[in-house]
Amino acid sequence: MPRSTSSPSPKGSPVTLAMVARRAGVSPQTVSNAINSPDLLRPETLERVRAAIDEMGYRPSRAAQTLRTRCSKLIGYGIQPVPGGDTAPVMDRFLHALSQAADEAGYRMLLFACPPGGPSLEGYEELLGQHDVDGFVLSNTARQDPRQAWLAKRGVPFVGFGRMWSGRQIGDWVDVDGASGTDAAVEHLVALGHRRIAFLGWPRGSGVGDDRAEGWQRAMRRHGLPTRGRRAESAGDVEAARSAVKPLLDAGATAVVAVSDTLALGCYHALRERDAAPGRDVAVVGFDDSPTAGILSPSLSTVAQPLEAVGRECVRLLLARMADPAASPGRVLLEPSLVVRDSTAAPGSDAPAP
Repeated sequence: MPRSTSSPSPKGSPVTLAMVARRAGVSPQTVSNAINSPDLLRPETLERVRAAIDEMGYRPSRAAQTLRTRCSKLIGYGIQPVPGGDTAPVMDRFLHALSQAADEAGYRMLLFACPPGGPSLEGYEELLGQHDVDGFVLSNTARQDPRQAWLAKRGVPFVGFGRMWSGRQIGDWVDVDGASGTDAAVEHLVALGHRRIAFLGWPRGSGVGDDRAEGWQRAMRRHGLPTRGRRAESAGDVEAARSAVKPLLDAGATAVVAVSDTLALGCYHALRERDAAPGRDVAVVGFDDSPTAGILSPSLSTVAQPLEAVGRECVRLLLARMADPAASPGRVLLEPSLVVRDSTAAPGSDAPAP
């Protein structure tokens, strides 16, 4: 086996900046400049130092960099349990997109657990007291959310995935236009010939849920279609949705727009209980384009959120806030897209049955 020409630290001890300096024949300060201010060095010196760093496998200390630059390159993100798992697949995809965008910008996500229930400051206070983070990404924003005002008062940069939904808007946020998504769903169903279009939503008071309900109502009014008696509310689980949608089906709805794919699945179950098929007998549209939407039988038409774009925009706004704390707030509202599959067809059509 060829012998390595590099000279790692003895007995596996960590490679230090001074050891790299000796290998490259420069001062420790020159090695530091190569890492943090490479534009200060001549090209040939920079190349020599970088070669020594690569040969020796040197990794700068994050703690030392934090002390020197007052920048930890860490972004805090609180993970909150979701009752019933209704939005869990969406948040998993968002976290992946967010982590990828942060990584591309040279940052790492620092995850911490939040208590169940509504948004609270628990976890944020502890994290700021025990760790250095450069900012936070907030999700599951809700009415009476205390986090934005608390962080702003302390000068901590943050960006929200979601609007504040009530009161004065504070700070930067990125959101998806849920009303636009359900509006597009109704337009699709009207074009197919449906007129008795129902909405299966979450209980009133949910910012996200009310936004999606507003899109359905707006489109129904635009087409002169009645909404009275065509809306039902459900908790975010399949069984609750199965029960909640029954009065809508009994009233003769030919199509149902659901606030989430989970509630749409409850509608599937209710239809099968009465020997009816989604698509063929009653059109069903979900929201979120969850991983199961495309593999259901029939496959579920649904509204897809641009989660990769949400992640990129959250990181962009947060970095901009870090660079200029006094800048005007940045607010980005992204358009979702309707994904048409087999669960929507014209009334009385011979759409694929499960």
